[in-house]
Amino acid sequence: MNCSNSNSSIQVPQTFHLIQLIVYIPVFLFGILFNALAFWVFCCKLPKWTETRVYMINLMIADCCLLFTLPFKAFSHNQMQHRDNKCLALEASYFINRHVSIYIITITAVDRYIAIMYPLKSMTLRSPFKAAVTSGFLWLLTISSVCLAVELEEQDNSGICFEKSSTEPSKVTLAFTIWGFFIPLIILSFCSIQIIKKLVRKKKTNPHEEKQIQKAIYIVSTNMAVFIICFLPVNIGHIVRFILDSTSTSCPVIYKGNVFLHVASIIANTNCCLDAICYYFVSQEFQEASSMLPKTKSVKSMSNHSQVSSIHMPLGNIKFR
Repeated sequence: MNCSNSNSSIQVPQTFHLIQLIVYIPVFLFGILFNALAFWVFCCKLPKWTETRVYMINLMIADCCLLFTLPFKAFSHNQMQHRDNKCLALEASYFINRHVSIYIITITAVDRYIAIMYPLKSMTLRSPFKAAVTSGFLWLLTISSVCLAVELEEQDNSGICFEKSSTEPSKVTLAFTIWGFFIPLIILSFCSIQIIKKLVRKKKTNPHEEKQIQKAIYIVSTNMAVFIICFLPVNIGHIVRFILDSTSTSCPVIYKGNVFLHVASIIANTNCCLDAICYYFVSQEFQEASSMLPKTKSVKSMSNHSQVSSIHMPLGNIKFR
């Protein structure tokens, strides 16, 4: 049976929206608490502006903005709110901040890769100002892309807010899935794997720092794993839904694909809390690394500082000068 004339049969049941409320309420509360604490640490406790500090504050802003859309997302589903202008604005805010989070996490991995693999060049390639410009560019790129996508798909106002009730394949969603996740995933994975390889070699040649290096390997690995666990399922769900919509698939199959996509979306939204927990490790590693570094300003020492401090950062780098 083709679903083109029975779109209501592919929507998730009302009981699922209750599950959303059960999950999103603690995610919202803990996310606000953790992000507020992280904001206090990065704005009040750290002594100087660094690349990591710039990227983390941008990531906090994106996470907080996404958190504030979760109650509306849950209640709009529960009340079956239709796609009016308010809904379109909430959807745009939700997807802007999700993709900004992905881009910021990716760019911090690139920043960390440059600092560790090319410590001397990183002195000219990296700076807090350049990190701020890069972050601003990512915000502008994401906002303009999402607004364009909303305009392209605005004609579909018959569905439910945050719900794809049409079986027409969405090329816009496919493009966002590829460019907004899978390309960043390749970049982040490459940078993280190369960093881990270098740290493993460094551990073999420098047994005195083995404990620190092992901790850094664990942090980089965990960071990559959290990124994949949170964002890979929902983007696979978008790919599967596009394939199902592009073929003459029966309603029950599309329904199962839609349920998987919504469950994966809940998993992706928990990343707001997980990011905030990572902030804690960033500040802890900052304090530990800074206390162990010698107070010398030679070029060679600066290069070593860049490498040592960078390997301790789970979501970015702090270069000590």
